[in-house]
Amino acid sequence: MPRLAVVMLILTAALSPAALAQAPASRPHNVVLYVADGLRFRSVDDSTAPTMAAIAREGVSLRNSHSLFPTFTTANASAMATGHMLGDTGDFSNTIYAGFEVPSSGKSLTPFLESDPVLGDVDEHFSGDYLDEATILRLARATGYSTAAVGKVGPTLIFDHTERTGTQTIIVDDATGSAKGIPLSAEMIERLKAADLPPAPPPRGANANYMGTQVANVVQQDYFAAVTARAILPLFKARDRPFALVFWSRDPDGTQHYQGDSLNALVPGINGPTSLAAVRNADDDLARIRAALSDLGLLESTDLIVVADHGFSTIGKQSQTSATVTRKFADTPEGRLPCGFLALDLAHALSLPLLDPNDNYRVIASGERTKFCNGLIGGDRDAPKVVVAANGGSDLIYLPDGDKETAKRVVNALLAEDYVSGIFVDAKLGAFPGTLTLDDIALEGAAVTPHPAIALSFRSFDTVCGEPVRCTVEIADTVLQEGQGMHGSFSRADTWNFMALQGPDFKSHFVDPAPASNADVGRTIAQLLHLDAGDKGKLVGRVLTEALPNGAVPEVTSQVVASEPAPNGLTTVINVQMVGATRYFDAGGFPGRTVGLSAAALPGAAR
Repeated sequence: MPRLAVVMLILTAALSPAALAQAPASRPHNVVLYVADGLRFRSVDDSTAPTMAAIAREGVSLRNSHSLFPTFTTANASAMATGHMLGDTGDFSNTIYAGFEVPSSGKSLTPFLESDPVLGDVDEHFSGDYLDEATILRLARATGYSTAAVGKVGPTLIFDHTERTGTQTIIVDDATGSAKGIPLSAEMIERLKAADLPPAPPPRGANANYMGTQVANVVQQDYFAAVTARAILPLFKARDRPFALVFWSRDPDGTQHYQGDSLNALVPGINGPTSLAAVRNADDDLARIRAALSDLGLLESTDLIVVADHGFSTIGKQSQTSATVTRKFADTPEGRLPCGFLALDLAHALSLPLLDPNDNYRVIASGERTKFCNGLIGGDRDAPKVVVAANGGSDLIYLPDGDKETAKRVVNALLAEDYVSGIFVDAKLGAFPGTLTLDDIALEGAAVTPHPAIALSFRSFDTVCGEPVRCTVEIADTVLQEGQGMHGSFSRADTWNFMALQGPDFKSHFVDPAPASNADVGRTIAQLLHLDAGDKGKLVGRVLTEALPNGAVPEVTSQVVASEPAPNGLTTVINVQMVGATRYFDAGGFPGRTVGLSAAALPGAAR
């Protein structure tokens, strides 16, 4: 793919090889990975999240942190779990095109992966392991560690998704205690009884009101924190061997999605009191777990890794070009984009019928939309021409027959829409001015699941609050309302996730200037636990050696990469940092349509 410009800048000088990092001890320390879903880096301070702020201040603050794009939960969970980028894991977004009708997803071709039964079906279809890379908990338990994963359904199981008996890795999530959940072992059931805890979590209750909630997910997460502190950690203490534990906090993500502080208004958006309560809820649960480690005498021998899977933005539903804003939809305010607008617009542009893969593949009539925003365009359920997997701040488009002419028509249609910001196309389909390739953003690798033909990000902008990444709005293909919360875009608001480290294997009072990503988290944990990943793909993160005692800050380079301009002048640009061959993506899209995207070095690109 031709480039308008590639600018290199040396940011920091290497002081010594990574080998200078501290050698591992004879007995590895314990590792607790605490994931605060959807926590923005700039949302953490002493008033909003005092425990996390203290860990960042007293341990290692990874201020140059990165979610992987598309910035979604299961995608980034797969990166943390394996140390691989999405082109290798094949978990490209929360909703993907599976290539087969997934039984536990209502026989949909476009399953939502935040489900234990769905993950089981997808595993079974892809030879028992849809990621096709070993996860850190799987490797750890096979090496003799005690292992557990607790919290939000979907990403929790991903850390050991091929072990579904519950007897090797403890899994406690939303589905625990139901027919859809991973069973608890007899030992774990006894531990829960001894701690006076029920064998199933409470529901989210009022927090799960997608029409607008004003309460955080406190009740359910109190249960998960209690199970961890009063049952699992005492069990691990009694076993007297190293352990690896993942705690995936649904908050602030779940509450930010559903918050009702800003319905149909962009201000305060996700910065209102309900979202702040969700940040504090996640911080409180971390404090409880940290206190339990201390009470059990485990804190000094435990590495605590606190990260978020992605950032967050406020939902916008505006467009001047979409054909959908001139139509009437029963559940959409007049003049606003409906759920499934991308599928509707592409079906209109291609003059092909639209089918709903989540509603028995019925044909969508005028004035209707698909149930969960996904769509099959042309053909039938057995041979669709185009598949749209809707996800929120970005969508995936699949072309099952690989038709290059269809790809050209789809790209042309996308370039005409004002809600699009950044188009990335499978290079096998050809070169298209105005677009970059999937390989340019590490989405082309060894994955065994179907590869998307096109990944696109939606436009983002800020409400001029003084700091763009704190008040970003993104166009989102979602059932949620304008003013609620979403992520998935290629803005810096969504790629800038919180990351901090503290423990016996990490430096103290160190602010790391080098870029770090969720794939690096998985790689670093594998190093701390002395695990041999046995990689199949090559899109791997790096060990954060500079965060270890005596580790040197690595050499970092910066790039601005741009496509040739499209006939209408639009250019897809990505801001990239590199440590060796490892890439970190700050932001991507069309200049002027993506928060945090810089094209200053490309005077001819931003038109």
